Amino acid sequence: MSEARALVSFVLPCLNEARTLEACIREVQACIREHGLDAEIVVADNGSSDGSQAIAEAAGARVVHATQRGYGAALMAGFDAARGDYLVMGDSDLSYDFREAPRLLAKLRDGADLAMGSRFRCRIEPGAMPFLHRYLGNPMLSFVGRRFFRVPISDFHCGLRALTKRAYQAMELRTTGMEFASEMVVKAGVRKLRVAEAPVTLRPDGRGRPPHLRTWRDGWRHLRFLLTLSPRWTLMAPGAAFVLLGTALMLAGWFDDVAAGGPARAVNRMLVGSVLISTGYAAITTAFAMRIFALVEELGPPAPRLERSFAFLTLERGLAAGALATLVGGALLAGQVWSWAQSGWEIPDAAAVLRPSIVGGVLVAVGVQTILASFVYSMLGIRRRDGGPRA
Repeated sequence: MSEARALVSFVLPCLNEARTLEACIREVQACIREHGLDAEIVVADNGSSDGSQAIAEAAGARVVHATQRGYGAALMAGFDAARGDYLVMGDSDLSYDFREAPRLLAKLRDGADLAMGSRFRCRIEPGAMPFLHRYLGNPMLSFVGRRFFRVPISDFHCGLRALTKRAYQAMELRTTGMEFASEMVVKAGVRKLRVAEAPVTLRPDGRGRPPHLRTWRDGWRHLRFLLTLSPRWTLMAPGAAFVLLGTALMLAGWFDDVAAGGPARAVNRMLVGSVLISTGYAAITTAFAMRIFALVEELGPPAPRLERSFAFLTLERGLAAGALATLVGGALLAGQVWSWAQSGWEIPDAAAVLRPSIVGGVLVAVGVQTILASFVYSMLGIRRRDGGPRA
């Protein structure tokens, strides 16, 4: 390989792949020769102890060492060291045929920033993908990704991909584990990069040992990452629905005709409403915390309206609003206790006493949550030395 800047860099993450690594490199070399590519092969080693590094160098690849463990860490080390304008990534276990990479490169030459392989639009060989991955895990995660982030691809987690070096730099990828695969697609979507798809074949793993991927652990990590980056749907919308429903129940209980339905109906409505409001408000405040974290760490999509709100929603204003709600609620509770004590601790009219008490309890709960959330938001948004966003 020439030491000059290559047009295409094939980046292969590697962790103890001695059994299959050389065959993968030979496939890449065959692809380079067949299509006359100006290219290099970069093996991003993740701490192999089986001699994979020597095998890669002997086969003609350039080895770079990822100091941090993890699938994403290895790929980022390889991408950073790559000299190519186009980056092709693929696993070192013979599950992907690198001779199909030109299909992805053609998408980049046509203007795409990221070209995803799709195993579901080509061929999955027998034994190549476990039943749960094929019919539950991958389809569900791909559906969540399409629905939340509006990236119209069929296979969110295909390991054979191509992207431009410029797109990689624009994405500012952060995750070091298996979530890296999801983060790449999500950030391509939220940064309005052009994403294309091409069919690729999935073959059985050639290593003859259990894969690094763990079905439930890594599947949950992918799902958790997608849900975390979309609190609007996972927390904000349900929380708002809970608050609205709880408010309706509180109002229904407050104006309930006690003579017709008895105090129990009014009080029960308000109790259920108070629980819904407290739960919903907790979900909303948590959603804001998650969104601020994603914004500060540059993991999720930009949020210009949220950033503009930082000028008004300061820690001091949050504390003042929370303290006011807490004081009003506490005053209602104290007034009812005083009234109860004046009556000799008897409750002749349960609805008249308990309805204000329930409202006071909700105000105290919401006020305390607002105070605590204000501190959390302030800590999450502390400006970093690099000038990151500040809440």
